[in-house]
Amino acid sequence: MDQSVLVVGAGIGGLTAASMLAKYGMDVTLLESSSELGGCAGKYQRNQYLFPVGATLGMGLEENGIVERVFRYLEKPFPLEPLETVMEMVHPEAAFKFFKDREKHVSQMVRRFPEYERQIQAFYSEIFSVAANIRTLMGPLPTLPPSTPKEWAFLTAALRPRHAKLLPFFNQTLEQRLKRHGLEQLQLFRQMIDALLIDSLQTGSKDASYLLAALALDIYHEGAYYIPGGLYQLAEIMGKSLAENGGTLKKRRTVVKLQQQGGKWAATDQRGNQYQADHVVLNVPIHQLPELLAPSLLNKLKKPLREGIATPTWTTLSLYIAVDSSKLEAPLPLFRQIAAKNGEGLAEGDYFFMSSSRPDDLLRAPAGIQTVTISTHTRFENWDTKDKYEASRETVSGRILGAIEKLIPGFQEAILYLETGAPKAWEHYTGRPNGYVGGFPQTVNAALFNAISHRSGLPGLYVCGDHIFPGAGTIGVATSGIHVARTISGKRLIY
Repeated sequence: MDQSVLVVGAGIGGLTAASMLAKYGMDVTLLESSSELGGCAGKYQRNQYLFPVGATLGMGLEENGIVERVFRYLEKPFPLEPLETVMEMVHPEAAFKFFKDREKHVSQMVRRFPEYERQIQAFYSEIFSVAANIRTLMGPLPTLPPSTPKEWAFLTAALRPRHAKLLPFFNQTLEQRLKRHGLEQLQLFRQMIDALLIDSLQTGSKDASYLLAALALDIYHEGAYYIPGGLYQLAEIMGKSLAENGGTLKKRRTVVKLQQQGGKWAATDQRGNQYQADHVVLNVPIHQLPELLAPSLLNKLKKPLREGIATPTWTTLSLYIAVDSSKLEAPLPLFRQIAAKNGEGLAEGDYFFMSSSRPDDLLRAPAGIQTVTISTHTRFENWDTKDKYEASRETVSGRILGAIEKLIPGFQEAILYLETGAPKAWEHYTGRPNGYVGGFPQTVNAALFNAISHRSGLPGLYVCGDHIFPGAGTIGVATSGIHVARTISGKRLIY
């Protein structure tokens, strides 16, 4: 128990590992480069308006959900009522609602596509069955990909005869299952599904791993939550738990160098301060590793991690808006996915996610005002010169605002404040090279046993966050943090 741990980065993944290890009784120091906790689930203030930076929809907080189990272990219950209508999904030809109730959700789809009733019923029946089967593994939560005899043994012990039913789907994409059910040509239905998957799996139905897609399409039915103020509340609770259990949290500390020294790890921050620890947990984008580690150490990293460092991911354009909702016909709904046009466009403002504060959420804005966070996927190559940067900002922002104005007449006149968060802003404020967010697309070739492990390949050095399996979102990054905490402590910790 005298082992020391240094965690770099106070995103949800790093906070999960740090708070759990401190609760277990280890000596934990957490360094965060900004003045806020939560990373992409953090917040920032502009005048009287508070904006969630990125992630907005609370997930994994249902009974026995991943995040709920972490908070239970920390003895920090966080009860909330799940949303019965999770979000609205608006497309040029139709609008849908994502209902928590599975039967109600499927009935809506059947009503919209009555000629495909049999196929839709069969498709969702399979999705729900496969997802329920996978969730039985989320109880023990074996490490994927397993890379030690102990991890393989734990995975083997968690498997049951029922899991053999998953094997035929193991190397399939969601597109293959849509074809199997005769739905691949039902473009509006498929576009609706793709819009859901791009946020959770960073890819659409054509390439998404079917097993992960089934879980992603079903998980909202387990419970999705509006958190007053925003997801930063989860980060603040874990930060307080860390301190209460003897851990040390230092903000505005940017680690610029990491090296092995006398059998330990030594980190140096931007002020020249040094920190030594037996274990280091990096909750930073893996693209930062070449800046932190000497080439001799980089060459010893596991091959999937080295390859990931050289692989670009999505970046994002975000809009942060304060709206006088009294100027609108009705308050803005909490969560909306909006497709600006038909087709496969899931980036550059053709598709975006829009989340709004409750009109009575005074943690976010004064009464009568709603703050709005909007994000769309984009490719960094569209922003890599000054001219392209300004053109993309204007074009993509205009596309988004135009689509909202068409849906909500008078929206732009009701705007009290607007700020954009383009890729370089994400790089500046979160330290993410090129503004890369969301992690890698969860394709057959990049997920499950082909994913990047939390074990770096260097003794005592671990990685977590959205680039580590199972990827983006509070559930994904918390899971990677749990695996790190279990590995360092040698204990299961949560059940």
